[in-house]
Amino acid sequence: MNKEKHSEIIRQLSDRIVTAQAPIRILDAIKWDDSVQQAFFAHGGRCQPEVNAAYYDRNPLKYDINALRKTFREIEADVVAKLGQSEAAGNIMCRMCREYRRVLDMLAARGTPAFAEIARELYGSSIDVFHVGGPTVADLGMLLDGSLRNIGEGVFLEKNPKDIPTRAAVTLLQQWLDRVFTDPAARVRVMESDGIVADAAAGSDYIKLRANTCFSERDLRALEAHEGWVHVGTTLNGSLQPTCTFLSKGTPADTITQEGLAVFIEVVSFNSHPARLRRIADRIRAIHLAEQGATFLDIFTLLRDEGRSAEEAYSATVRIFRGSTPEEGPFTKDLAYSKGFVLVYNFFRLAVRRGRLDRIPLLFCGKLAIEDMGTLAQLAEAGLVKSPKYLPPPLVDLNALTAWMAYSNFLNQIDLIQIDADFAPILD
Repeated sequence: MNKEKHSEIIRQLSDRIVTAQAPIRILDAIKWDDSVQQAFFAHGGRCQPEVNAAYYDRNPLKYDINALRKTFREIEADVVAKLGQSEAAGNIMCRMCREYRRVLDMLAARGTPAFAEIARELYGSSIDVFHVGGPTVADLGMLLDGSLRNIGEGVFLEKNPKDIPTRAAVTLLQQWLDRVFTDPAARVRVMESDGIVADAAAGSDYIKLRANTCFSERDLRALEAHEGWVHVGTTLNGSLQPTCTFLSKGTPADTITQEGLAVFIEVVSFNSHPARLRRIADRIRAIHLAEQGATFLDIFTLLRDEGRSAEEAYSATVRIFRGSTPEEGPFTKDLAYSKGFVLVYNFFRLAVRRGRLDRIPLLFCGKLAIEDMGTLAQLAEAGLVKSPKYLPPPLVDLNALTAWMAYSNFLNQIDLIQIDADFAPILD
């Protein structure tokens, strides 16, 4: 098969995946509407929210799950038939088809114990280890929690007053992003929305900020890096791929890498802050507790006892149980931020150690799972994957980051417990 024909077949199959996945909107399908919150607080926050399988049945999906499962099976069969068992792009497309079928299984199981089981399969568990015999995601959460409690609201940390209302935040964030995404044809739009649970959410070429919310400037800087440079940037890069158009769309495995990249870029651009990491650590802890049997009311009460407002505690707990029920296990997607960060950080360290700096920009060529990087490198060398047009500003010049990672490869061999003992007279 000549190169042009090969590329054409990949593009046709890739486009079919992009079209097939279009109606799947995981977060829309599992959200709890305002009536659940109103009823919860009407009972004084003392009863479990009234969410079960019947609740989700009243909010049906807008597509035929069985028909869509069949479509993905057919695409996978055609990938194997037309590209063979071991072709690089075909391997990724087959993985995506299988994963989308499991996503559909998960959505079909909304409001049942099977939902949490499949979510754990797709997004992982708090007890997953980072390597054989190594620490778990829950261990990372506890370590973050301990460090953040020691830091607290220290006098040496600049305060972050949330004094920018949504409308002004939209204007400010739009100005910042216009400096990065300078092509008029790829302008990233920032808009106000009252239909999102999080403070912000990114789409293919837009970022939504939650209405009736106040942001700090540091919040907006973090969102610029997280939602703009990474989430929208990788979507735009994926949409510019001439052959592997599947890189414009992400599966749950891709989500872990994407969220890890976003947190990593927040940190290396010095736009993150302890309060933001506190939310990430709290999500790990809440998911771990829910996996151990804690209910919605248990988590909500814990957060209230720790000083969260009723609204904050409710919103944080909903993130953990959406798609499921208040007593049947968590939706584990929010582990992706920390799990992905560790995977991405280690990828950067090893890329520097092995002198493969060429692999770093490839992380931003679209929506991808870090496990596919070797395959994507083959596709890039064959001219089937394009280099990313948009890179986060801290990665445009890799000199400083490379120097940091070179030191990091040694620093990670240091016994911090022994160093802590040695430094005790200085820091106590």
